[in-house]
Amino acid sequence: MFDLLIRGGTLPDGRVADIGIRGDRIAAVGDLKDAEAGRAIDAAGDLVSPPFVDPHFHMDATLSYGLPRVNASGTLLEGISLWGELREIATVDEMVARALTYCDWAVSMGLLAIRTHVDTTPDHLRGVEAMLEVRRRVAPYLDLQLVAFPQDGYLRSAAGRENVIRALDMGVDVVGGIPHFERTMEEGAESLRALARLAADRGLMWDVHCDETDDPMSRHVETMAREVTRHGLGARAAGSHLTSMHSMDNYYVSKLLPLIAESGMTAIPNPLINITLQGRHDTYPKRRGLTRVKEMQAQGITVGWGQDCVLDPWYSLGTADMLDVAFMGLHVAQMTHPAEMRRCFEMVTVENARIMGLADYGLQPGCIASLVILDAGGPVEALRLRPDRLAVVSKGKVVAERLRNDAKLTLPGRPGSVRRRLRPVT
Repeated sequence: MFDLLIRGGTLPDGRVADIGIRGDRIAAVGDLKDAEAGRAIDAAGDLVSPPFVDPHFHMDATLSYGLPRVNASGTLLEGISLWGELREIATVDEMVARALTYCDWAVSMGLLAIRTHVDTTPDHLRGVEAMLEVRRRVAPYLDLQLVAFPQDGYLRSAAGRENVIRALDMGVDVVGGIPHFERTMEEGAESLRALARLAADRGLMWDVHCDETDDPMSRHVETMAREVTRHGLGARAAGSHLTSMHSMDNYYVSKLLPLIAESGMTAIPNPLINITLQGRHDTYPKRRGLTRVKEMQAQGITVGWGQDCVLDPWYSLGTADMLDVAFMGLHVAQMTHPAEMRRCFEMVTVENARIMGLADYGLQPGCIASLVILDAGGPVEALRLRPDRLAVVSKGKVVAERLRNDAKLTLPGRPGSVRRRLRPVT
């Protein structure tokens, strides 16, 4: 007897199976046609996936687009300037309300784990207070990791070091950093050495906004990789953005990638935002700013896609749909082979879960019973269609549902209808 039974779903590996759930755990996967359950959902061959995961977001700023005004230049630096104004006038209640609305969007899209950077620059730390409250409220259905992020620089900001420590002491989960925003390259390297020690001493994960610039001489990831190796942080460390690698000399990159691989650190490009903010100073050809995804993967480096921003000073769009993120990443990274497209799906599910260190994630017996049923036949079709989420289950409970769309298009002047869903290519 199961509490919940998902019947006849297509798993990401192509198998068709039933999933039996007891409490907050998956109890069985396979042919369970004779099983009884308190409730059964007929997946009818649709894709059943582990939940989507976002390892890079800014929830303290989300849904604030237009406040205090629109980013007219569309640049990273104007966005940071606008946020610097907004964080001084935004209240805890306002940030909590915006973040909770976003979390509702996320759950409806099957996004059930998010790592969000929280600005620790202002002494009032209202953003930290707000995100701690959001984490408490959403804990029953969404896993939220918080990063102590010194937006204006760990060393450059007068209280940068002190406020990161204060935020960690308040209960923030992950050490952040932004070396390319320090005053000099030397101070950027110094900040990385200090932050790596802090993460190692506290036994915490480390996630750094690293080289988010078009400057090919911004090479802080080299120092970061060295510090990850020195302190044995391995996969507990993640380099986010890494956009300067897009512009680096190929010979230097041939030295850099093995260093990153040796360290065991992971990488989090954010395709929607990287291609929007980078290259703003170029005429033509315009650089798109996405880091070297396939080259890193070829070295065995774990790479995941991040959302980064939704309706905030840096990005004027967004829906909390990680398939939008993967869809854009697929195009910009030119990952169009069927195996590469399937990997793009994994980069917003299992790879991101690995980056965040999520325990008991997946669709195997014993895993936490969190999953999403999509109106698609497989991972590649899900990327193509970005389809409806028919049901979202979080920790054994159905938290979102919608009626099944028959996925048919009727074309003017054409008899019958055309199905958008096709037989998958193997």
